[in-house]
Amino acid sequence: MRILPLESYRPTIKGMWTNKIKRKAIFPFYASFKITSRCHFACPFCNMRNQKSEDLSTEDIKLVLDNLSRSSIVVTSFEGGEPFLRKDIFDLLMYARTCNFYLLFTTSQKDILDYPMDEYAQYIDFLHISIDEGHNNLEMFDVLPDLVRLPTQVSVQIVVTKDSIDTLERKVKRCYETGANAVIIPAAPMAGAEDCFPDIDDLKRVLKALYKKYPNTIHTPNEYFKAYEKQHCSSASIIIDPEGSMYYPCHILETTGPDLRTVDLNSWLVSDEAEAHRETMKNCQLNCGWYQYYSIDAYTSPITVLKSIKPLLVQKRRQSKKK
Repeated sequence: MRILPLESYRPTIKGMWTNKIKRKAIFPFYASFKITSRCHFACPFCNMRNQKSEDLSTEDIKLVLDNLSRSSIVVTSFEGGEPFLRKDIFDLLMYARTCNFYLLFTTSQKDILDYPMDEYAQYIDFLHISIDEGHNNLEMFDVLPDLVRLPTQVSVQIVVTKDSIDTLERKVKRCYETGANAVIIPAAPMAGAEDCFPDIDDLKRVLKALYKKYPNTIHTPNEYFKAYEKQHCSSASIIIDPEGSMYYPCHILETTGPDLRTVDLNSWLVSDEAEAHRETMKNCQLNCGWYQYYSIDAYTSPITVLKSIKPLLVQKRRQSKKK
């Protein structure tokens, strides 16, 4: 993992300290930015196909990225829809590289190797490839050997439904054999999509066995399941919609915060409005299991962070040895 300029970490460290003192997740550290709603797929567990938003201009995207860059956010993810459907994607990758955060890029593009990935990967810190039955792209497991050779961290993002738990092992095995990591994400119920959420106890049991059988491959933290059992989700992670506004406190409740093109994120987070949204999340009884909100604490707690990112560190070491 590359080291950002030391000054880049200051807002993140300050945010972590404030959260610890206040005992609440005021400042977030991970931002999922849905830079387009356009997508090739119609996954049954996703409602993005129902959102026909116009893409923001390149300059508007950059305004949001600038906002995130001066905030507590330390990892920003380009998502969609399908990010590769934006014609300016290379410009956005290059611009994000100048910002004070790490860039994660999530794609399910079947013809990914038709893109100049050797060049793109130079600007991506973490490359997530969504492969599962919902995306109808299981053949992408065949190109994993080519993808793990790229100069970036490669993980396969596997969305698990109630009908696909039994197919999970062969996917994880393929990741293990090729040197990719795997992040297992339960399909949380969303408005306007099918309820595909798996039996959480079955998934936990299967993953417990896979952790041992395929060591240092899965970086879905066990803390996700602990958070689900405690019905504890966290606002230490945010999602930004294709129009530049932030879902807050979460995507599931479909309430929104400010337009991040014009409103400073860190300043808004300490407002009474933001605090009221966090209280809504705290008192929510849905227990939806949305991965991002239930796992984020595992990546920001000093006690669990090393355990959570160990598969990433091991993969990087394996890649270095191959070189």
